[in-house]
Amino acid sequence: MDIRITEIRISLRDDEKLKAFVTITLEGCFVVRGMKIIKGNQGMFVAMPSRRKPDGTYQDICHPINQATRERIEHQILEKYRQELEGTLVK
Repeated sequence: MDIRITEIRISLRDDEKLKAFVTITLEGCFVVRGMKIIKGNQGMFVAMPSRRKPDGTYQDICHPINQATRERIEHQILEKYRQELEGTLVK
């Protein structure tokens, strides 16, 4: 069963590594906030919402449980990000 992303909201940032915050809505009834678009050494990627643990490391709060789902979510988010960037360049 595939869960559809029914809305993607992008909040652009002008930072060297952090490019945007992302909120997605799944099936019109479940929201995931706190995702980030990061510019890494290998290109752009989507970081899942996380919290800092007492030992200083980070733990994802929620995340896809397989690579295919992660890739599908990341592809849709990065496509929306590109559209947002193009929209800001046109204005």
